[in-house]
Amino acid sequence: VCVCGGVLCVCVCAVAVGKILERLVCERDPVTVLELGTHCGYATIRIARSLSLKSRLYSVEMDLRNAAVADKIIRLSGFDEDLIELIVEPSDELIPHFRERYGVDKVDFVFMDHWKRSYLRDLKLLEDYNLLEEGSVILADNVLFPGAPRFLQYVKSCGKYRWKLHRAHLEYFRSIRDGMAELTYIGVK
Repeated sequence: VCVCGGVLCVCVCAVAVGKILERLVCERDPVTVLELGTHCGYATIRIARSLSLKSRLYSVEMDLRNAAVADKIIRLSGFDEDLIELIVEPSDELIPHFRERYGVDKVDFVFMDHWKRSYLRDLKLLEDYNLLEEGSVILADNVLFPGAPRFLQYVKSCGKYRWKLHRAHLEYFRSIRDGMAELTYIGVK
């Protein structure tokens, strides 16, 4: 739970997920990171702590209030606009224009923690707009609960990804099983 500017914010990225996120960011050393779903900025900060100086993180949040809280928390944590660009826009409106607006050719690392029903749509948009390259990593949180079954079905059957599931439990409800999907883009063969 975070409090910023008098606004109470529940940070939904679990500590265990944060550790996996940091480890994978350190291992992959991405130049361009796209986070879909900033919420209060907790995962944004976990990602930013693990980035090298050459990296840039684009964090996308469609809710203006969440973005305002996240921006305060991110800046209070010592990160500036040179490392983290907070974008207030729905992901499906941003992705088609991401390359031209931000001068990004490819995305090395994607963290999805927004609307679960949007995971598949946004993954296909990243593919359609050629923003992924061989080796790009996509982490999708909460794929079991509340779940993203169409996303998982697509990933398993399309042949474009190597994937594995990191099993976890919900942070405050240990009896509820969840998981985070880790995908590595291998392209179209």
